[in-house]
Amino acid sequence: PAPETDRPADLVERQFTASAPNQLWVADITYIRTFSGWVYAAFVIDVFSRMVVGWQVATSLYTDLALDALEMAIWRRRHAG
Repeated sequence: PAPETDRPADLVERQFTASAPNQLWVADITYIRTFSGWVYAAFVIDVFSRMVVGWQVATSLYTDLALDALEMAIWRRRHAG
């Protein structure tokens, strides 16, 4: 990022541990080169179980990509078990 770009606060102080499910989720966005072009993927992972609880794939990198992954994670956890 540019030097003038604000960086998000480290709310967990780099302590990526949880003693139960749904206490801490982390997210990542990556890109994958395919024969048809670039594809972007967003993942939300529960730190306790290390399970992917939400994901989304798209051909363009927009805010909705991350938000859709988060919405999937929330929906799945509300409807689990």
